[in-house]
Amino acid sequence: MEKQGCLTNKVAVVTGAGRGLGEAIAYGLAREGAIVCPWDINQETIQKVAEKLKSDYGRTGKPGVVDVTDARAVENEINWVVKTFGSLDILIANAGILHAYDITEFPEDIWRKVIEVNLTGYFICAKYAAKVMKQQRRGVIVQINSKSGKKGSFRNSAYAASKFGGIGLTQSIALDLAPYGVRVNAVCPGNLLDSPLWQESLFDQYAKKWGISREEVRKKYIEQVPLGRPCTYQDVINVVIFLCDERSSYMTGQAINITGGQEMR
Repeated sequence: MEKQGCLTNKVAVVTGAGRGLGEAIAYGLAREGAIVCPWDINQETIQKVAEKLKSDYGRTGKPGVVDVTDARAVENEINWVVKTFGSLDILIANAGILHAYDITEFPEDIWRKVIEVNLTGYFICAKYAAKVMKQQRRGVIVQINSKSGKKGSFRNSAYAASKFGGIGLTQSIALDLAPYGVRVNAVCPGNLLDSPLWQESLFDQYAKKWGISREEVRKKYIEQVPLGRPCTYQDVINVVIFLCDERSSYMTGQAINITGGQEMR
């Protein structure tokens, strides 16, 4: 699906780019020639990502230590990007958190935090990116959603609610911005079993909960996928690049599944 250099000189912001999928997307965009401004709340990790972008691909924007729920910080950083590079062509809204509890045990403050980061943070970033893109009469916004945005998730109500809301927000922003030639889409990955979230947390949680090994947990989740393998970063990157490229110029307001057939709605 990739076409070498299809994003040459496009200016991109990737939120939550300090590790995991966001980091991988930042490198994927850079391989296609984009000038990538990586954002994260963690200064140490985002600095390392920026250094790798510069050493491996030669061109990168200033790393942004940005809390996506802080509207002033988001606005200031976007203004810096536009002042420095002259435009903002791509926003990848990837920043997100996950906390899992049974509904009867879910602390209200943690529920609100998940919604604030995953949904309100997306809204804030899209709002200030849209101000620029409307004036340019061009641009692409891609939200990194989840299969949990299409179907309820066991003991994961806050995350699923934030992702369901994210699809509604994506469709609504797409309608707002369509007259200006700005496209807004979401991607909904399946289980990224090799991601830090799974490797450092979820495998152990589920192994303990079910009284089975980590390997058996992995097998259980792979067996749920018709194509018989987990989702990879590259699977997601391929679709994100397509949505950022002119090849998808007639697509907006979509929430595209990347689930190996596990979710088909």
